[in-house]
Amino acid sequence: MLNELPATSDDLTGKSWADLQPFYDVLEQQMITAESVSAWLAEFSQLSDLVEEYGIRAYVATSRDTTDADAEQRYQAYAAQIKPQMRAADQRLKLKLLDSGFVPEGCEVALRNLRAEVDLFREANLPLLAEEAKLRSEFFKITGAQSVNWEGEEKTIPQMERLRRDRDRGLRERVWMAISQRQFEDRAALNDLWKELLTLRLKIAANADQPDYRAYAWVDRQRFDYTPDDTLRFLDAIAEVAVPAASQIYERVRQRLGIETLRPWDLSVDTQGREPLHPFNDTAELESRVGAIFDRLDPQLGEYFAIMRREGLLDLDSRKNKAPGGYCTWFPLSKRPFVFSNSVGLHDDLLTLIHESGHAFHTFEKLKLPYMIQRTVTSEFNEVAAMAMELLTTPFWSRERGGFYSKAEAARAQIETLEKRIILWPFIAEIDAFQHWVYTHPDAALNPDNCDAEWSALRDRYVPDIDYSGLDADKANGWRRVMHIFCWPFYNIEYGIAQLGAVQIWANMLQDQAAALAAYRRGLALGGTKPLPELFAAAGAKFQFDRETLGAAVAMITRRIATLEQHG
Repeated sequence: MLNELPATSDDLTGKSWADLQPFYDVLEQQMITAESVSAWLAEFSQLSDLVEEYGIRAYVATSRDTTDADAEQRYQAYAAQIKPQMRAADQRLKLKLLDSGFVPEGCEVALRNLRAEVDLFREANLPLLAEEAKLRSEFFKITGAQSVNWEGEEKTIPQMERLRRDRDRGLRERVWMAISQRQFEDRAALNDLWKELLTLRLKIAANADQPDYRAYAWVDRQRFDYTPDDTLRFLDAIAEVAVPAASQIYERVRQRLGIETLRPWDLSVDTQGREPLHPFNDTAELESRVGAIFDRLDPQLGEYFAIMRREGLLDLDSRKNKAPGGYCTWFPLSKRPFVFSNSVGLHDDLLTLIHESGHAFHTFEKLKLPYMIQRTVTSEFNEVAAMAMELLTTPFWSRERGGFYSKAEAARAQIETLEKRIILWPFIAEIDAFQHWVYTHPDAALNPDNCDAEWSALRDRYVPDIDYSGLDADKANGWRRVMHIFCWPFYNIEYGIAQLGAVQIWANMLQDQAAALAAYRRGLALGGTKPLPELFAAAGAKFQFDRETLGAAVAMITRRIATLEQHG
């Protein structure tokens, strides 16, 4: 019957779950043998790719035009009527595969992950997980409603944040204070929400027979290649290596601004009073120049990007009725990625496209794998693909090398990008360390005042160069602004690990471009078929986050910044 599957996802338009269920039923009824397991899994993958692509295309259509009523209707019908049923059917088929005991070649890691999902599943947690999702929405409702009356106009927090780049220090201080005061007004509501979320997560972990929520989260996030103690050692390494390097950057900022101490409102301004970089005038120029950069970097990556341009797989301009933000998704049946962003001509828009292109290249490579369970890659390596691409392209940002900037502008852009890499590690560590404390001291963490004290102590450890004199309450309130803490616990350290891998790949490229790019693509092509240490090794990096590895990466970045400052 599976040979009667629709050829494209567009053919599912107007179909209901009743039209799709018979295909799943056929797979559920088939016997899996050693001889048939590969063919069975290939058919399961084809069916899953078809239905998933239909839902993704419907979502993409709604983000490209938020007023498209037909697209909205298709997506809502899929989300409400097809997706829940598909997930349940997928779960039954995955259980069938696991119960068969047969392991198709290249699926060892994927089946390990599936087994962990099954072992963690408890029916009693389904309503609790649904309640957690509702509480996440409440966090966004509270924080999304925050606005400030500024000079007679109501402005959102993101709109206010832009003013923090102003050269007028007095203005920056007033902006920061206005934002902080408004956020402080929601302290009580967020305290109540926090206690609900923490209590709920403790029940979820207990139901799953886990010793604490941290242990539950480790399995849920499929962290089988490192332990909580490994991350704690990484946090110590960041404090010992990255924090002093960040302090040097902050000290240069302080000196250039000519101020006695750095205050929280001094972190976003350009210290030399320069206008923001404006690398391109329209998205046609953006695509053309980025395409030229990828051609110079690696011919295969250049061809992947050319395919995306030819096939309309890029939607980059900012326009009315287009959803905000940026993302890379995929069309698994068509074997293609899709990149969405809102570009207005700024350097951040260039970085966004390069970053999402890294994800797109990963998609091109891993969609060559035959089975959908092989293509799931956890964030620790998934983000290597994107974060490495940002660094790999830096030598080509100047116009003389096919890019966007004068030599001086290119040096400035690279310095800013590299400095942010160093500064990012301490902020990641602060958030992750807070969550380790919360979920190993849940009784204490149920009292928000204790959370305030812990957050302030961690800020002192990881970001000691910011002067919060007279702002103790504002400083302590910082954890309530972090969506990861409320909505996605323990999701953040992956970026610190991925960045460490990305810096190693970039260092390889500066020594031997062709070999480094070949290794990078080799790692991407493995998808999720290997454990993290092997994925990193294939890409030319070590899956280590100790003091020595981090120290080498920080030293590499620091030397590069010094060279750029000397010759920029």
